[in-house]
Order: sequence, then C-alpha cells, then structure tokens
Amino acid sequence: MYIAAIMMYWTGAHTRHKLKYHLVWVPKYRKRILIGTLAIRLKELLYECAEVNSWKIEELNIQVDHIHILVQLKPDISLSKVLQYFKGGSSKIVREEFPKLKEFLWGSSFWADGYFAETVGRVSEAAIRKYIKDQ
Repeated sequence: MYIAAIMMYWTGAHTRHKLKYHLVWVPKYRKRILIGTLAIRLKELLYECAEVNSWKIEELNIQVDHIHILVQLKPDISLSKVLQYFKGGSSKIVREEFPKLKEFLWGSSFWADGYFAETVGRVSEAAIRKYIKDQ
C-alpha cells in the first residue's frame, strides 16, 4: 500500500508532489463549434502540448461549447502559463487549419478570455486544516 501511494506522486530533485487541476474554458462567444474534425484536432493538440511539457492529462472531455481537462503538472510552472500554452497554441493552429472559423470568430483568438481552475486532491480542505492544527 505504501508503494502505491508513492507512485501517485511525481518527484523532482528535492520534491515530491501531486499537483492536479480541473480546468475549463470556452470558445469565443461560447459558440457551439467543438464537434467533428475540429474536436478531434483539438484533442490531438492538447495531448501534444501536455506531452511536450511533461504534463499528464488524466481526463479530457470536449463538449460542443467548452472543454474540461484534468491535468497533473509540475511545480515549476504557473497555472496561467499552462492555460496560455493550451489555449494559445491550439488557437493559432486551429485558426490556420480551419479557415472557415473566421466567418464567425473574428479577431485573433479562438478561445474566450479567462478560464475556470480548481485544485484536485484526495483529502478535503477540512482534513488538511485539522492535520495542521493538530501538529
């Protein structure tokens, strides 16, 4: 059981960590366009971005008007930078590969500004508060 618990964590030179985030973002104007070949290509691009950056996508769900992703990250990158890579990189490529998007997504971005982010863990905040208090 102890070995299984250790394997859930990533290690660095002097760290042990498990930093998982639930992220959600939407296309510009929350257009319902994330379907078919566009959705397939976005999935490929997001997995490629994660692989290049040594992140692990644990779950990915592309809905017609938003994306949910559960990703494990390293502690050396900010969450805003992660979203910049996911959204910025995919936006540039899909706008090049799907020129018909320009008809209703004018401007230089594919994604709406902003995102939702929440940390994910095995232990509740209340349990962590109690643990720290009782030390």
